[in-house]
Amino acid sequence: MEDILLKASFATATTLTGLLCGASLDQSIKQLPARHVIGVTAFSAYARAADLRNGVIWYAVLGIGAALASIATAVLAWKGHAEQSYNLPLYLGAIFVVCHTICTTQAAPTYHAQKKISDEAELTKLFNKFEMIQTFRSTFIVLNFCCYIWALLILL
Repeated sequence: MEDILLKASFATATTLTGLLCGASLDQSIKQLPARHVIGVTAFSAYARAADLRNGVIWYAVLGIGAALASIATAVLAWKGHAEQSYNLPLYLGAIFVVCHTICTTQAAPTYHAQKKISDEAELTKLFNKFEMIQTFRSTFIVLNFCCYIWALLILL
């Protein structure tokens, strides 16, 4: 990996994807299950105060940045370094980030819908739906990050 632009893009994609992976796993493993302990109404109040305020910008920067950097990395690798052994994980990473982004187009409106819901049963249905989408979304971003670790191992 000699091209400075490819290196910068790959470093950016790896960093943003790693942060996004951690944030996504935090939500899936720690935050979402907490609703079963504190109740969906309390969880919704927390989500509105955190994820749907400052979290919106944070997740948007990570998600959009990781997607753009991942796709740019794959394109740069394809255009300038088509025969390199590290390309397969970079291409797969781009595919996984597109899958993650597609899931996000479903997850974000679902999660934001809680702003209009106060009924506990409706909140329960909403969070269950979000959890299903979030599970797929987390899987794709973890796979994306694993592809970048794979590429790094090839480069070592």
